[in-house]
Amino acid sequence: MATTKLFAIKTTEVKALAYIANPEKTDNGRLIFTYGCSSDPAQASKDFEAVRAGGTGLNTVLSQHYIQSFKPCEITPERALEVGKELCEKFLKGEYQYFLAVHTDTDHIHLHCIFNNVSRANGRTFESNMNQGKVKDRAWKKLRDLSDEVCKRHHLSVVERPEMGKGKSHWEWDMNRQGLSWKAKLKFTIDQVIKESEDFDDFLRKCADFGVLVEYNPDHKIDLKFMLAEQKERNPRAKMTRAKTLGWFYETETIKNRIAQYQGGWIYVPRTKIKERTVKAPNRFVQDAIDRGNMKLASIAKNVIAEYGVEPDQIKQAAISEYAHSRGLLSELNNMKTEIEDLQVKLKVLRKYRKLKVYGEELKALSGSAAKKYRKEYSAELTEYGQIRTKVLELYPSGHIPTVESLDKKINALIQERSLKDQQFREADKRARDLADAQRTIEEFLRQERNEQQQDRKRKKNGDLE
Repeated sequence: MATTKLFAIKTTEVKALAYIANPEKTDNGRLIFTYGCSSDPAQASKDFEAVRAGGTGLNTVLSQHYIQSFKPCEITPERALEVGKELCEKFLKGEYQYFLAVHTDTDHIHLHCIFNNVSRANGRTFESNMNQGKVKDRAWKKLRDLSDEVCKRHHLSVVERPEMGKGKSHWEWDMNRQGLSWKAKLKFTIDQVIKESEDFDDFLRKCADFGVLVEYNPDHKIDLKFMLAEQKERNPRAKMTRAKTLGWFYETETIKNRIAQYQGGWIYVPRTKIKERTVKAPNRFVQDAIDRGNMKLASIAKNVIAEYGVEPDQIKQAAISEYAHSRGLLSELNNMKTEIEDLQVKLKVLRKYRKLKVYGEELKALSGSAAKKYRKEYSAELTEYGQIRTKVLELYPSGHIPTVESLDKKINALIQERSLKDQQFREADKRARDLADAQRTIEEFLRQERNEQQQDRKRKKNGDLE
């Protein structure tokens, strides 16, 4: 579905323009359109500056940058450019210079538009003209609504319930809806780095290879932070995410333990079904907690032993192992999702091929004037048949083309298999989180007890001195 993202450019305007005009991303500049400025990035920036020089007031913002992304396989680059032009006309109303470029270097077509922050019509800034008032009147909301309006007119899918994105960016909500929120993508990518790392230092080095920005300072309380390079590219003002925010499994010591576990070649695989059992004889840890009078700690430990069959001193390792298992399932789910989407694209092509194939077969059975007449009468259908036939041969160069029915059956089987695996993942993920929560709670109680014991010793020592 089509999504939008809007942010301001305060520095390096020329670099931003050069980035979106990259020939490798825009089919050698064929997918670029400009209004009121040059198609050369350096000159376009000068054209913007000439208008800003005659503007009113002072502002640190040079220009605005928005991104409009479309659902994979739903639109052609040429059509995306036309949609982009229409959106610019409705959003900017001919008052702002803009540089529009469609990018085709990712699995989904998307376009970038950088427009001057100062209006040619009245010399006022974009913020003054279009970004005031209540949320419903803000520029990002106007852009999103206009994008949806234009896309619907072109029969393109949109986010049907944007109100569910409260508290998140529109892009983040859309990614989350697909199971690909930026935090989920970041955690998944970190998981892949951990699998490939020999130790923690190697992990820090390899993060860049996987598109993860990392900050590590062992002298700070918040020692580890992450960010996807992709997220930084989308929003230069985005901030790093604390490891703790991502969860206990992404904190420094846990990452070290996970790497060591992968290096040892041992991954804990839990039972397919966890059976609850009653603890008949008190566990030593539980009994110690009871003797110390900490009944809440004893209760937590007993529950973990009863539900998961894990001793309190093994919780941390079990949580890490369970998490590794759940990430493996998640990786399989993502691979299956990619395979299903690929097959669905092929199925769409084959259905169209079967529909148009009849024209080719009928022409083949004709000759002479009858064939000539048929070509003239069904020229559009025959042209489309030739194009789709070429596409089919690209997808199946061996010539072994599956039937629509067999491909549809395969897709449905994969969907069912993925559904079952998704249930396994959710169960494993829940076990990992439950164990991690219990481990953190136990550690916190023990820390409080140690602090109380230290304070008691200090009080006694002070009393003895008196």
